[in-house]
Amino acid sequence: MSEYRCPECGYTYNEQSGDEFEGFSPGTAFVDLPADFVCPDCSVRSKDEFERVS
Repeated sequence: MSEYRCPECGYTYNEQSGDEFEGFSPGTAFVDLPADFVCPDCSVRSKDEFERVS
């Protein structure tokens, strides 16, 4: 499983953990997040701007 980081604020989405607060169950792949996904912490960066970190 991979992690993806927002280049603006550093929020990291971990596929293994998901983000239950945002409604994404553990195991939800980053590619399966909605196309209109934006960083839940800063709302500045969209999904296509996140950087894969592992």
